[in-house]
Amino acid sequence: MKKKSTKELLAESFLELAEKKPINKITIANIVENCEVTQPTFYRYFKDKYDMIAWIYARLAGQFIGKIGQNGYVWKDTLLDGMRFYAENREFMVNALKHTGGRESFMFQMSEMNIEFIKNEIKKKLGIENCPEDLISVTKIYCYGTNQYLYEWLTEKSDVSFEQAAQFMEKSMPDILRPFLCE
Repeated sequence: MKKKSTKELLAESFLELAEKKPINKITIANIVENCEVTQPTFYRYFKDKYDMIAWIYARLAGQFIGKIGQNGYVWKDTLLDGMRFYAENREFMVNALKHTGGRESFMFQMSEMNIEFIKNEIKKKLGIENCPEDLISVTKIYCYGTNQYLYEWLTEKSDVSFEQAAQFMEKSMPDILRPFLCE
């Protein structure tokens, strides 16, 4: 059995607390007390709880995003796995979306991570170091739009299944991005 790292214990503590109360009401003191570590230990791994939320999201989402391009796994699969993940973790996702704000908001962090992922795919496929500005702009519009749709899908208890939502996101992809994500 693999022993959990301190970072994982802190994240689990946070997720446990997030099941019971709004994220904006959870303090660093709550998190460390819940897993019996000190505040300096927390700050050794995270700059604040929003940094932790981003790490949790990146770690969980990375489980399917990292598979793109392997064994026929394409963007459509990523969207489907992502929407399944959001559906299975709806309570935490809604808490994170509704109870974080500003530049630290979960919505902003999600968008930034998705934009970076797509930019990296573009750079990899083009064999360049800097992504062209037109592709960055289209990527931002696509990510901001799909994340807003995701927010509404999660918070408004839509009758649309996660499979249908993934299909809508795939269909809405701008043609200019398809060669980098779908082929």
